[in-house]
Parts: sequence; C-alpha cells; structure tokens
Amino acid sequence: MAYAKCFEELEVWKESCRFVKELYEITGSGQFLKDRDLSSQIRRAGISIASNIAEGFEKGSKKEFIRYLLIARGSAGEVRTQIYIARSLGLIESSEFSILKEKIIHISSMLTKLIMSLKSKSD
Repeated sequence: MAYAKCFEELEVWKESCRFVKELYEITGSGQFLKDRDLSSQIRRAGISIASNIAEGFEKGSKKEFIRYLLIARGSAGEVRTQIYIARSLGLIESSEFSILKEKIIHISSMLTKLIMSLKSKSD
C-alpha cells in the first residue's frame, strides 16, 4: 500500500483523532453531563472512526482496508446522527452542533475520497 507507510501518516486518521478529542471536550461538560448514555455512545462511535482506519490499514490488503474505511464512514454517520439528537435534546449549543457537523461531514468526505482512490488503483 504505497499511499502511506503507516496509518499515522493518513490525514483522515489525524483529523479523526482531533475530532475525538473535541467530542470528549464537548461531551464531558455542560448539558451533556446530564446524559451519560448518549455521551458514552457518541464517544465510542467517534473512537470507532479512527480505530477502524488504523485497523483496516494494518490488515495489509487493499480490500480489507476499504472494508474498514467503509465501517469508519458508517461510524461517522452514527456520530452525525447522535449530534442531531444531542442538539434536539438541548445537550449542545447550536454553535457546537454546527462545528461538529461540519467536521464530521469533512471526515466522511475524506473517507469517501480515500475509498474511491483505493478502488481506482490497481493492485
């Protein structure tokens, strides 16, 4: 897999890790403290994005990497849904919601681009 020597070089992995840090900051304060279940679930889904990118990369085959990137993209959709729910419950402010939504859409887009790039390259 010539596009990177290790998963730590992948921009989408780096961005996902930064996003998880922000999720932890937001879900660990304010109104989120009133809903530990949603806080825990959104954190797990966020962690799953970066973790699946790394796990898929380490599998060593393009087919497996793509499969795990698709799982990571699914987790991004899960996080996106959960931030909508958190907003509707008043757990996050509109400004926090907008920032998280923009970032998770960007991560999903990065995953899609990487998947498409991998699919278009021959082995």
